Amino acid sequence: MTDTEKFPPEKNLPAGYVPPKVWTWEPGNGGAFASINRPVAGATHVKDLPVGKHPLQLYSQGTPNGVKVTIMLEELLAAGHSDAEYDAWLIRIGDGNQFGSGFVEVNPNSKIPALMDHRPKDGGKPLRVFESGSILVYLAEKFGAFLPTETRTRTEALNWLFWQMGSAPFLGGGFGHFYAYAPMKIEYAINRYAMEVKRQMDVLNRHLAENEYMAGSTYTIADMAIWPWYGRLALKDAYDDAGDFLSVDEYEHVQRWTKQVGERTGVKRGFMVNRTSGDPSSQLLERHDASDFETKTQDKFGGDPTAKV
Repeated sequence: MTDTEKFPPEKNLPAGYVPPKVWTWEPGNGGAFASINRPVAGATHVKDLPVGKHPLQLYSQGTPNGVKVTIMLEELLAAGHSDAEYDAWLIRIGDGNQFGSGFVEVNPNSKIPALMDHRPKDGGKPLRVFESGSILVYLAEKFGAFLPTETRTRTEALNWLFWQMGSAPFLGGGFGHFYAYAPMKIEYAINRYAMEVKRQMDVLNRHLAENEYMAGSTYTIADMAIWPWYGRLALKDAYDDAGDFLSVDEYEHVQRWTKQVGERTGVKRGFMVNRTSGDPSSQLLERHDASDFETKTQDKFGGDPTAKV
């Protein structure tokens, strides 16, 4: 059976579409991110990154992956690790800031978040850290916090951290993209990824029925990684009406955990940093000092989405 017989072009979407023998890129090929998507790596323009007063310099935006790291940093500060003070610079990914030459030097993959530690433990030159999971582990080991040293609990925390890293693309890049961002509604794609996300929510629900946190009774970086993705979905704060579409209220143990983690001061503060949408009082575009939470949220600027000090 030929491909044409197996996949009649008139049933494809759009009707009549047949994949070419060799794919070629066409700029602006549709979708919410068409203006910045491209099939090659590297910088598109010269742009140095700013450097603030603290050893830890974060370059990010308040997406779920970015929020993981700002939650971790705020949790470290709340736990008394004063050396975890940091500058958080806003990288507007919709504007292509991640393709500036300075950012590409920190993360050659041009994805947020990216971290520079100007005071690494080995005393050497500034150290770059990219990929949100890597940043969480790096900070946990640097400060000796939120990643247990006992073998079994540590392994369980890392199990769930890497579960999140591997699973979230199905939620964000799969379900979220086709449900909220794709230029057309494709039934097969939405059904495929909705099924997978509900399976993942069930995985979490079953686990949290028997555990207070992801690694048992101990709050860890695994919770910080999972909450911005699946907690946000449980709160019906992701992808338009996706929470209702996926019937997230039925996952009672995920709901309990989501609310419990969400009440933490570090989580509340971390959720605000580099945030560019939602209630202006919850948006702190850049964070350079703890006092910024009281003086520099966007409601102080009349909700102006660009104004900051």
